[in-house]
Amino acid sequence: MSRILYIQTSGVETPERLYAPFILGATARAMEVEASIFFMIKGITAMKKGEAEKIKIGSFPSLKEVIDQALAAGVKMYICEQSTQLLGIPRGDFIVEAKIAGAGTLNDLALDADATI
Repeated sequence: MSRILYIQTSGVETPERLYAPFILGATARAMEVEASIFFMIKGITAMKKGEAEKIKIGSFPSLKEVIDQALAAGVKMYICEQSTQLLGIPRGDFIVEAKIAGAGTLNDLALDADATI
């Protein structure tokens, strides 16, 4: 099976940039492609509990709904441990469906992926 990795560095301060990895990931799963999203730097802010519910752009569903659809499709989500330390956000502040992971995990995901975006 093919694998694709999306790296998300934009966070809640730029909500228009948050939808793409979830929509692309869910689409990849519909195409029978393994999909992972790795959140780093400010991207981790979108994974904080309660943040996605606050974001809704135009006629799109809320970001929370899009995240839930991606999770239901089987998209795997990772939060950069070093970014949590950089931004001072405790590990327990994130949604439980996303796994806290280190730089080695990102490198492994990128090396194993057929494509990285």
